[in-house]
Amino acid sequence: MAREETTKPAAKSDASTGGQTAGPLDPMTMLSGASPLEPSEVAALAGNMAQVFEKSQLFWAQLANAQLDGKRPMHFDPYNAAGSFQGLWESILENPEELASKTTQFWTDQAEIWRRAMLKAAGQEVEPVVQPAKGDKRFKDDEWSQNAVFDALKQSYLLASGYLADAAHEMGDIEDRDRRKVEFFTRQFVEALSPTNFFAMNPEALRVTYEEKGANLVRGLNNMMTDLERGKGQLQIRQTDLEKFKVGENMAITPGKVIYRNDLIELIQYAPSTETVQQRPVLICPPWINKYYILDLNPKKSMVKWLVDQGHTVFMISWVNPDERHGEKMFADYVAEGLFEAIVKVLEETGSEDLHLAAYCIGGTMTMAALAYLAGKPDHPLADRVASCTFFTSQAEFSNAGELQLFVDDEQLEMLEDEMIGGTLGADKMASAFNMLRSSDLIWGFVINNYMLGREPFPFDLLYWNSDSTRMPARVHTYYLKRFYRDDALASGELRLGGVPLDLGQISIPTYHVATKEDHIAPPDSVYRGVRLLGGDRRFVLAGSGHIAGVVNPPESGKYQHWVRDDGAFPGTVEHWRQSAVEHPGSWWTDWDAWMKELNGGEVVEARQPGRRFNAIADAPGAYVQVRYDAPKMSASADAD
Repeated sequence: MAREETTKPAAKSDASTGGQTAGPLDPMTMLSGASPLEPSEVAALAGNMAQVFEKSQLFWAQLANAQLDGKRPMHFDPYNAAGSFQGLWESILENPEELASKTTQFWTDQAEIWRRAMLKAAGQEVEPVVQPAKGDKRFKDDEWSQNAVFDALKQSYLLASGYLADAAHEMGDIEDRDRRKVEFFTRQFVEALSPTNFFAMNPEALRVTYEEKGANLVRGLNNMMTDLERGKGQLQIRQTDLEKFKVGENMAITPGKVIYRNDLIELIQYAPSTETVQQRPVLICPPWINKYYILDLNPKKSMVKWLVDQGHTVFMISWVNPDERHGEKMFADYVAEGLFEAIVKVLEETGSEDLHLAAYCIGGTMTMAALAYLAGKPDHPLADRVASCTFFTSQAEFSNAGELQLFVDDEQLEMLEDEMIGGTLGADKMASAFNMLRSSDLIWGFVINNYMLGREPFPFDLLYWNSDSTRMPARVHTYYLKRFYRDDALASGELRLGGVPLDLGQISIPTYHVATKEDHIAPPDSVYRGVRLLGGDRRFVLAGSGHIAGVVNPPESGKYQHWVRDDGAFPGTVEHWRQSAVEHPGSWWTDWDAWMKELNGGEVVEARQPGRRFNAIADAPGAYVQVRYDAPKMSASADAD
């Protein structure tokens, strides 16, 4: 099996570690340099552990009651993965020689790990058999490398997890979709079983418990109880300090006004910061599955503020956080009452003949469908009112649409419909799916920090936004999953909107497309395949980093890079495209700004103050974005009034 290149671990001196030997193998004293507790410390530890046991019983009782309250159905195989694993196992048994060969090598390597561990415990310097992958932060504590016991435990786990990952990736002969599902859930399994996730195997947790006499565990149980209460019976692990941020105070603070509101959207117009502005306004359509302020996190990270400062009149759609009142809304309603209504109001407010559209992720997928509808219905009032459209990590072709597609098959969709309470899908369901894409960072890292170490998570604006999830109307969400993710109906030309067949090739306006190199939600290959389906002049940009950081990357940060090519060619794959692309350092925003201004032809007008035609309803960021799913009382559109 493949291993990371090995390097010699640096050995600590006896003065700093108490020697290379691990000492007695009970969890609290096998740490290097640990000394026996004084009687008063033992008493403090015993008192704290008594609180831990008491709080643990209360926690498990409340969690069990929440699971059995009948509000949520329980499924034996919620991700419909058992069949895929069974198929793999049956296929492996048809070729037992391959299994026997890999298993023999695995146990040979395991024996070598423990042989070297004995040498290390005796004071010899030895090289590891296997090393953590580059960027793996789970084993950063020094004890994982310098303590013979923990080092052997780490290597044994890495070898076993690598063996399982290789088996899921290479062994047997199964369908590609089953293979991807097996690989994904095998990764979830091995990441969950990391020794760092178990108190008795985590040297940092043991050391902190030893130093704090168990007070960290008391705090950790209090954190768990708080998260259970916040999740209304589901454990909603905090990823940041929720008290440090407030939308409208230190997030989403670019000045502006809500100039229009209906049942689905608030339309925000931002105040100008220049004396003149580009004649064509810019309307941004964010995904309805997340809140818009990822594009206006704070003044240093705000795409909205940057665009305003470049002389654009910027409008933003802020989607409602739906409740039972929106349960009958459909995908076509989101197009008509959301996107199209916003376009109409922007044009009326500014008096402009047309505008630039920009859309993000699922908002971009919907916008492509809407543009194909307008292209197929030339008599529509908005048919010639969109001058260009920019898509941030937006997919139109879903034949291989990334790991989220593993959550979409007939069986899982049926179970998902069982979860639709009051006509909406709970915000926690999609949040859990997204967190699983990076479970070590977004789940287990916080389990260790919040519960084992009893610490508050670090204040991080991006993770605050990530935890501010939204509910979704059942009919909108299931339609999107079935017709786009499952059926790939938009790319195949099988989708209709308002009776109009949608042909992406009929979209003839200039379009600008951004994919990000490390995107697990909208993989660059998937985005690129969709770009090739569109008509008109297209500009494709591949940005560094991932789905969020690759998009929200202000030029002032100097981070990452982007690739462009000016010949207008779109060869077979994104890698073929990249071979002739030119790499540029830093953000792609400047390229995008220049592209829009070139389309504008240099025409500018006097700066537009918000609400010249429509009376301002409220200051930005408005009311809809303020509704949190984990608030003590849920409220939505009527409450906003």
